[in-house]
Amino acid sequence: MSSLDIRELEAFLVLAEELHFGRAGERLYVSQSRVSQLLRSLEGRIGAPLVERTSRRVGLTPLGESFLASLRPAYDALRGAVDEARAAARSLDGVLRIGFQGTVDDYLARAITGFEERFPQCAIEVAEIALSDPFGPVRRKEVDCAVVLLPVAEDDLRLGPVFSRQPQTLAVSARHPLARRASVSAEELAGCRLIGIQDSAPEYWRLAQAPRETPGGLPIPAGPLVNTLQEGLSLTAADRGAMLLCRSTAEYHGHRGSIAFVPVEGLPDSLLGVVLRRGNGTPQAEAFAQVVAETLAEGTA
Repeated sequence: MSSLDIRELEAFLVLAEELHFGRAGERLYVSQSRVSQLLRSLEGRIGAPLVERTSRRVGLTPLGESFLASLRPAYDALRGAVDEARAAARSLDGVLRIGFQGTVDDYLARAITGFEERFPQCAIEVAEIALSDPFGPVRRKEVDCAVVLLPVAEDDLRLGPVFSRQPQTLAVSARHPLARRASVSAEELAGCRLIGIQDSAPEYWRLAQAPRETPGGLPIPAGPLVNTLQEGLSLTAADRGAMLLCRSTAEYHGHRGSIAFVPVEGLPDSLLGVVLRRGNGTPQAEAFAQVVAETLAEGTA
């Protein structure tokens, strides 16, 4: 049963109605040979012929007649369940509140557009989440889900689709010695004061965004702490410290002449993920996570 192909059952049902391979193919939008192939595969699974083929006619065998009598109501019930679920999904209404960190990049924008097209009765509200509070708005039910930087290791939250894998860049003042470099190594971060994030965010998450040592173990000087991305960029422009940002965020803010964004080699990529409440989430959030997953699959197909 685990390998049963619904297309084989549909081919048999249509053929049983038409008793003609050509007309069955037309209804199924496949070739006559494809109908024959699907039927042979189904008969192979069952272990006996379901259809009698002669040069003049197509008819069901006694086993085929019995199988049809059992299959038709089961198939109709399955189709009814799918149609009912589809209708319920289309009727999803209310409000979906999405939180995000940084910028709404092209991928997230496409997922939001896809959700709006699928669920036109559901309004969308998008709110920026403070850099220092990645999980609080979801936990406090200020938003239904949030797109945040990873990692996520919260017992009351769960991680949905993960996307937007981006190389990291180092934001420095245009006056900084590294500003004109084509790239920097992760070990060179030991010569920078990294701007950190206020401690309302979990420590493991803050260390992932502003590590205290290089991959080789060299200590990284701590810079000032901020609550928001804009605070961090302002301090960077004033040469009060440097900041690690994903490439898409760097590209979005690349117009700032007072800041240079330099690729960093040797650090793990930055990742975004959809975070939802565990156990008491909203159907709107679950539907959005599914749309994000489908958008991701389409982009990698």
